[in-house]
Amino acid sequence: MKHFCRYFLMAAVPLVCLPFAYAQSAVDIGIGFGAAQDSAATQGIDPNTLLGCAPGSNPTGSGCSPTPKLNSFFMGVGGDLMLWNKFGVGAEVNFQPAKSNYLLLSPALPQFGQGAITLQSRLTLYDFNGIYQPYKNKRVALKVEGGIGGANLRFYESGTSITGLTGAQYFSQYFASSNHFQVHAGVGAQIYITEHVFIRPQFDLHWVNNFYQYGRGSVLEETVWLGYTFGGGQ
Repeated sequence: MKHFCRYFLMAAVPLVCLPFAYAQSAVDIGIGFGAAQDSAATQGIDPNTLLGCAPGSNPTGSGCSPTPKLNSFFMGVGGDLMLWNKFGVGAEVNFQPAKSNYLLLSPALPQFGQGAITLQSRLTLYDFNGIYQPYKNKRVALKVEGGIGGANLRFYESGTSITGLTGAQYFSQYFASSNHFQVHAGVGAQIYITEHVFIRPQFDLHWVNNFYQYGRGSVLEETVWLGYTFGGGQ
């Protein structure tokens, strides 16, 4: 919940302008639910050193572990401010609400009271966009957007430990993060189910610079947004 609230405040910056723009402009706020995909990296990772290695090699005796594809559930929060009939600005944040397993650091060692230790990841994509609205009527609006932003990939070390004093305990602690510049493009059809409430199926492409943790620099995303429009003559 704390992640959702923080990202909502970041993406709702256009609402600050609402008192000034309400009479002649439209403000959209919404939450989104969808998924994002990217292929697995071509090189593996040595679990002892966390350095890249060739699949099938055994640089330090623990093998070369493959890395996973990105294929996860994502949530989003966003806001648009349509300053003119066809043009506006907006911001979006899309994030994994749950961590996903990225790399097995060590197998379970029950004789030492240790479960498997795993490196988990969580990806956040945020962008600031210009918006072009080529078509709009009372029931539907087509929106095309493009802009720049960033990608934040955070890693967490997770596992279990067992002792005679505390029993089995699960732990998850921050390990490291990697930040990347990204360019974003998206298109969506905003369909009004009431005068102000809408749903918007949207397709996005995020080109993430130097995104070596996965196989491609491009992250594909499909999201269904549920939102509300203030003003704009709806």
